[in-house]
Amino acid sequence: MLMWTLQGAGGGPNEDNVTGLLVRSTARRWTRDSILAVDAGVHLAAIVKIFEEHLPQATVRNQASNSPAATPIRGDTPTAYDPGKPKLCMVTGPFANLELPYRTAKANATYVFRSLISTFLITHPHLDHVAGFAINTAALQQTLRRKRIAALPSTIEAIKEHIFNGIIWPNLSDEGDGAVGFVSYDRLVDGGNVALGDGEGRGYIEVCDGLAVKGWSVSHGECVNHNHKSSYSSESTEAGYSPYYSRRSSRKDTGSMDSARSQIFPQVPEKKAYDSAAYFLRDEHTGKEVLIFGDIEPDSVSLHPRTSRVWQDAAAKLSAGLLTGILIECSYDDSQPDGMLFGHLTPRHLVVELGVLAKMIRALASSSHDDGRPSSPRKRQRPSNGHKLQSEESPRLRRPPSRHAVRRRTRSSVSPSTPVRPESPRHVSSEMVLANEDTELKAIAEEDGLSHKAPKGAASKPMSSQPLEGLHIVIIHVKDPLRDGPDIGEIILEQLKEHEAQAQLGCTFTISKSGMSLWL
Repeated sequence: MLMWTLQGAGGGPNEDNVTGLLVRSTARRWTRDSILAVDAGVHLAAIVKIFEEHLPQATVRNQASNSPAATPIRGDTPTAYDPGKPKLCMVTGPFANLELPYRTAKANATYVFRSLISTFLITHPHLDHVAGFAINTAALQQTLRRKRIAALPSTIEAIKEHIFNGIIWPNLSDEGDGAVGFVSYDRLVDGGNVALGDGEGRGYIEVCDGLAVKGWSVSHGECVNHNHKSSYSSESTEAGYSPYYSRRSSRKDTGSMDSARSQIFPQVPEKKAYDSAAYFLRDEHTGKEVLIFGDIEPDSVSLHPRTSRVWQDAAAKLSAGLLTGILIECSYDDSQPDGMLFGHLTPRHLVVELGVLAKMIRALASSSHDDGRPSSPRKRQRPSNGHKLQSEESPRLRRPPSRHAVRRRTRSSVSPSTPVRPESPRHVSSEMVLANEDTELKAIAEEDGLSHKAPKGAASKPMSSQPLEGLHIVIIHVKDPLRDGPDIGEIILEQLKEHEAQAQLGCTFTISKSGMSLWL
């Protein structure tokens, strides 16, 4: 079982409640490297706050303990430590049963940061997911080991180029000019490294004691920065167009014409998908897994849809009884129009995404009752409900919409006053998703491939009328509108329950709060 502690559960704009989580396997003792940090918009300050709340209830242990976590490692000592003194032991809170080497909240929080956490698993490089870690690196002086940032390559390149660059923040990494060496980079493979692990753990890499990870890239809206390296980009036809440029110009005239055109009509930067990530975290002791998403936009409105790959992987694990929970963002309530999503989800979009997962589970259940004859692979098609399911064969070869289609789409959706109508193709309801035929998703389930085949030898979960029955969905990254009225989290929860009841999925929802602990 995995224990999750929400250091920060929100998506801003309050800087003390942005994304940051701690996770550990409850099968492991409190030892060095026994805690994994997932994102760190807020980090050390949140740990201090936890100790301030629960340290007064700590009890004294008079006898020395052999627990490796009870003895600070040389170089990791924030204050003088006397091994002969009785040790405090936490009784309540997420650090229960942890023996403490110090007496104050800030000293023990620094000890946890320096000694028990070795890796920071980052979903994407936005400040509300990395700012805390960057600032906290100042506390890594005189330690014996580097901290490790594990992320997909695009995230690491962004952190390397735009944060640890000697301008925004000193280059405390071990790469590049003036490297100090406090931080090292671990570049993960999109979809998992199949050269690592075997069996159900194939493609996973260990990120802390007892925990392994596999990541998938997902889309978090569009980026127009030339320097941002992304897996997906639109065609260069998004550049400005001049009627004075003749497509019939000769090759020798093209250079001068392009030069004149660029002076009169400056080119618009090329649009690219902003990369975020979804991570499957696997408890090595039990084989159970939890899926956590970074910021993500719905496939149904994305120009670069790719979340279906994650749902394929999740469907197989859920069908085999291996997936115990999902942590996923829902930044806004349903009053937020599609043109103002900024790469995020609302309740209506989240339930549509979960409906896709449900249909994939039904397709797997249906295929398990076939007569056993091998099925030929079929190319995935786009369902008629507007929710795009992208083929894994070559995502970069999929031709994006023309600039005219993009402009029509943008003009029709950017107005904040656009009403939310379930009958609108851009506001697909949960009933519309689940009412479609299962043919396309059944074809997905029948394809060969690691990401969407049930693990061999795993017991299949009995199929019910509610395919996500028993699945716990934890909502993170709720954006506080900072206004009077009902709590935004409660509004989102009620809307999710309403959509789920219509879709008959069977899952339950929890709105996360800072300081909350969950066992999944």
